[in-house]
Amino acid sequence: MHDELTEIDIRKMKEEIAERKARIPALREEVRRTREYGDLSENDEYRSAKREYNANNGRIRYLENMIATAVIITTDSREDEVGLFDEVDVLYPEDGGTDTVRIVTTLRNDVFTNNISKESPFGRALLGRRAGETVTVRVNDRKSYAVTVVAIRKGRDDDSLPIAGY
Repeated sequence: MHDELTEIDIRKMKEEIAERKARIPALREEVRRTREYGDLSENDEYRSAKREYNANNGRIRYLENMIATAVIITTDSREDEVGLFDEVDVLYPEDGGTDTVRIVTTLRNDVFTNNISKESPFGRALLGRRAGETVTVRVNDRKSYAVTVVAIRKGRDDDSLPIAGY
């Protein structure tokens, strides 16, 4: 499987890897220091330091794997169609509710700020659509719902969107 990412995604991941690698000596020293507290079966400081050290190294491995398997994509789309990094006003015909979402790469997905992955059911349903179109979002085999594209504001990839998990 390949992750479709932008040049900025790759650069941001490389920056995070460098920052995390710079932390390794201090984290390793903290593990060594807390190990000296004695009985490891009751040493919460040691377990916490070890957990933080392992989480840091796991994140580095995750990001390096993402880079190694990435396929670089462009953000070009037609002016009248929903594309990557565009803001989209949507209407939920079922209840009349509205929302504004931005379609982003998986790496920058954050549902709490309405940054929706292009690979999610919602993002896949919106990509390539035009204002006025009603589409069906298929969550799974039993659940789906309709949304109407009300307006599209063209966006671009920039540094303002952080990568997830950072």
